[in-house]
Amino acid sequence: MPRAQVSFEIFPPQSVESSFRLWEAVQALAPLSPDFISVTYGAGGGARHQTQDTLATLQGSYGLPVAAHLTCVGASRAETLETAAAFAASGVRQIVALRGDAPQGAAHFVPHPDGFATTVDLVSALAKTGQFTLRVGAYPERHPDAPHSQADIDWLKRKIDAGASSAITQFFFEAETFLRFRDSCTKAGITAPLIPGILPIHSWAGAKRLALRCGASVPVRLNEGFAAATRDGRERLFALSHCAILCDRLLSEGVSHLHFYTLNSADLTRDVVRALGLGPDLALSRVA
Repeated sequence: MPRAQVSFEIFPPQSVESSFRLWEAVQALAPLSPDFISVTYGAGGGARHQTQDTLATLQGSYGLPVAAHLTCVGASRAETLETAAAFAASGVRQIVALRGDAPQGAAHFVPHPDGFATTVDLVSALAKTGQFTLRVGAYPERHPDAPHSQADIDWLKRKIDAGASSAITQFFFEAETFLRFRDSCTKAGITAPLIPGILPIHSWAGAKRLALRCGASVPVRLNEGFAAATRDGRERLFALSHCAILCDRLLSEGVSHLHFYTLNSADLTRDVVRALGLGPDLALSRVA
């Protein structure tokens, strides 16, 4: 059986200090031979340029396969497609197409007056260019804006039908959450690969805040486990064990690709991948 693939998500650095942290993380993760590294995207010119600069460094200095995030937030259709064209011109051939979060201070997503209103529209337009492999987001638990869980599955099917070839899920804390979602997608006729999104937990308090924002449920047993581990000074060990067990269960259920939300920190992700036996122990050689 082929070894499962791994991929990683990073975000562009916002300061000199965060830049050093990011590139230290990349040097630690690159020897794990990721299928791709995805780079998040922010609305507004500066953030977009940071995404492009980060993609260029990953490709040019490290020779890594990349996927650019692209959202519907804060730009017209023409501007969004210009950004996609710039990605293509720089050699980027994979896009993670997302609706994007509501702007800071706004309760809900509001599309740009001349922009893409939904991810389905964005995927359809990108697919027509014929330049990209398109991935989209998926929600194993109800998205905060969705009226019910079936609506998330219906939207996912529409995105796949519009031209996406696979979907990366929001993070979750229990394998059964993903497995139930996968079964529901199969029942709905979705045959595209579903890639589980994995969040190595660097801070349990921070992970719970993220879960609240995206609608991921927090198991009582996990909350209690982290509380006990923190009291005993074993929080990192508990986080490593939890993540490795979660991933191992997914692999045993036929998952062939794991996507890690690294938060620009490599240590836990690297240790989990090695514990699972998925990463070759190779020295990183920069591209001349």
